[in-house]
Amino acid sequence: MSEVLLELRGVETRVGRYQILHGVDFAARRGRVTMLLGRNGAGKTTTLRTIMGLWRAGAGSITFAGRRIEALGTPEIARLGIAYVPETMGIFSQLTVRENLLLATGRDGLASDRLDRLFALFPALRERYSVPAGVLSGGQKQMLAIGRAIIEPRSLLVVDEPTKGLAPHVIEVLIEVFRRLKQSETTILLVEQNFRMAVSVGDDVAVMDDGRIVHAGSMADLAADEALQHRLLGLSLAVHQ
Repeated sequence: MSEVLLELRGVETRVGRYQILHGVDFAARRGRVTMLLGRNGAGKTTTLRTIMGLWRAGAGSITFAGRRIEALGTPEIARLGIAYVPETMGIFSQLTVRENLLLATGRDGLASDRLDRLFALFPALRERYSVPAGVLSGGQKQMLAIGRAIIEPRSLLVVDEPTKGLAPHVIEVLIEVFRRLKQSETTILLVEQNFRMAVSVGDDVAVMDDGRIVHAGSMADLAADEALQHRLLGLSLAVHQ
């Protein structure tokens, strides 16, 4: 059994007058891809934002690499080695691809070996390196968002719906990228509605409903059990692959 890198216990989060998370419990194990699935409005994005300190947990604990982080600010959490790719991607449209990547680096800037590894994953970013990010296609912007998150070594990559709105051929590219990141033993927490992506790259799965985790286990076991899929998600994964 792999070591637990990130663990949430009894996490509750309010956004304005509304309580969104009602005691969330799950863990992400080191070197594995954990899928966080659930219907729209289940609380998945709120969970990621709470992990990153963008919204503050009102109760419960969030432990990363043995350290409690629920009271830390977002910059402190990021400096611990957690990279976050939000659903909105967070690309700076007026800056070039190079400048967007540079913002995510440390004092040494864009090291050539790291750029080479990034361009091996995303050749399109090499071709568009000097152009404003705002002129990229939707798929290229997502590649840039993920590339910016991994340009420096990270302990955990947290990604919110990377395939949303993308063409099938771009989704296939991203599936291959996440498979290669898995081979490098990158730990990933991934919210995803595309079930081909979930089944292709997920090792572990936690399913949310109404701000709670209602199922946790193996992604392969969930993918093989259509009755469980219907009960938890209201659909069959098989017809979405």
